[in-house]
This record gives sequence, structure tokens and C-alpha cells, in this order.
Amino acid sequence: MTRLEEDALADVPVFPLPNVVLFPETLLPLHIFEPRYRAMLSDCLDRDGAIVIAQVDRSGARIAEVASVGVIVEHQPLPDGRSNIVVAGSARVHLDELVVEELPRYPYKRARASRLHEVDVTVSDADHAALLAAARMFVTEVKKHDTKFELRMPKGLRGTETSGAKAGALADICAFQLVVDAQVRQAILEELDPRARVRMVMAQLAAQHGAMLGETKGTVLN
Repeated sequence: MTRLEEDALADVPVFPLPNVVLFPETLLPLHIFEPRYRAMLSDCLDRDGAIVIAQVDRSGARIAEVASVGVIVEHQPLPDGRSNIVVAGSARVHLDELVVEELPRYPYKRARASRLHEVDVTVSDADHAALLAAARMFVTEVKKHDTKFELRMPKGLRGTETSGAKAGALADICAFQLVVDAQVRQAILEELDPRARVRMVMAQLAAQHGAMLGETKGTVLN
């Protein structure tokens, strides 16, 4: 995270979205159409491009305090004022103070945020390898139903060499692309110990894989 982004956290736009969880080192495509978020996008592009993506419940009443800050890396304006953008996740943050007043100048929410740091630990080779295996097994099962489905993973995370940071990043990417339940993704985002995060993702992928096999066999799932 650059110094510019750190400075931006003193007053950063917040885009609350239901069922959306951004993770560091992932790319999130978004379609911007509401007038207040068009204004937000314009302000972001005029500044440093920093934006917080925060999960909100369906009622819009509760915004998660732990979110991710990202930077707008692609912007495609459309003729009618809408836009397609891509946000690159940069870091986990805590929303220390949320500005809820929607003033004419800022018709969207903003926050003072602070960066969250991971626990500096080493993830075992066995856990790292098990996560890779669980992800590949789940993707193989999904591809039986959708042949175009792929897990997009940076080359540096495909091997078995491990460290806390690398395994934590792998867990984030798997959670972002493979974990279905948004509340589970949020819980994974909030976990700062990469060892625990790896195991959370493995457990969820195993549960999803089992559910898919159950559906294939005709089992009714609640």
C-alpha cells in the first residue's frame, strides 16, 4: 500500500454493497449507475482513485466495520453517464468513523479508516498444499456444470512454497472467487491470522463440494 493510499484513508469514499466482499490482490468489476455513486466515482478519479468496498446488509442499515480499500484501475465511461470500473483490492481496513450525513457536496458515505495488518506467522506446508488441493477439487466439480469456469490465480501462488503472507493471499483469492456465502466471505476477510483463514476457506470449500455432490445425487439441501 503506497503512502498516497495511506493518506487517503483519512477521508475515503465508501461504496456499500450487499453480498460483495473485496479482498486484497483481487479485481472487482463494478457497474456504476446511481447518481450519488456517479458523483463518488468522479471524486475518486479526481483524487487518488482510492475507494472502500464494504458489505452492507439488505436493509442498508448496517455497514461492516471491516472492509477493503482498493484503487480504481480501469474506468469505462458510457454515453448515458453510467460507467464500468474495475477496483483492485489493496488492503484490509477498519472503518473507524463513518460519515453518514449525505451532504449535497458528498451525496455518498465516507469514512476515516485505518489499515489492518495480518498476524506475522508461517502457514505449514501441509495446510498450504491442502488449500490448493481443496480449491482444485472444487473447481473440477464446478467445471462439470460450467466448462468455462476457472480459478484465476497469480503464478506466484500456484506452487507449494509457503509463507504466512503467500498462504494468506491464496486464501483470499480462493475466498473471493470460490466461496459462495457472502457472510462467510466477510468472516474470512475479518480474520487476520492467515493460518486460521486458510483453514476457514478449506472448510468452506469442503462443505460446498459436499453440497454439490449431494445435489448431483438428488439430495435436497436446506
